[in-house]
Amino acid sequence: MSRREALDAALAQELDLVEISPQASPPVVKIVDWGKFLYQKTKDEQRQRKSAKVGELKQIRLGLKIATNDLDIKLRKVRDFLSEGNKVRIAVFFRGREMAHQELGYKMLETIKEKLAEDGIVDQAPQMAGRNLSIVIRSNSNAKAKNSPRHS
Repeated sequence: MSRREALDAALAQELDLVEISPQASPPVVKIVDWGKFLYQKTKDEQRQRKSAKVGELKQIRLGLKIATNDLDIKLRKVRDFLSEGNKVRIAVFFRGREMAHQELGYKMLETIKEKLAEDGIVDQAPQMAGRNLSIVIRSNSNAKAKNSPRHS
């Protein structure tokens, strides 16, 4: 129908004429309530944002003198974060004279990488920032497939 006929039909129904697809030949329009249309559009966008959850960056801080059992508990928490799809920054912080033995921090991060080898892969190499030595680990796709039946 012509543009004039479409506008008259919209006015007769006391609704708005909204152009849906301007690139089409002829352009596609719809007779809708504009306020309701915008409300539905924002609700759809909110649903899409909610479903497209981006993994957060979680952080675990460790001291250089952490005991083995304490480290295992922290790594269990890291595995939980990775199974949820989050990235994890593991930071080893140095106190006082510990700064003179940074190689111990690198060794600790190496053992952590070995223990987490099947759950995640290193996303960012060890990096020194002030008194903190940190790496970022993200989950690998095999870990998600492997852990999903256990959590359901």
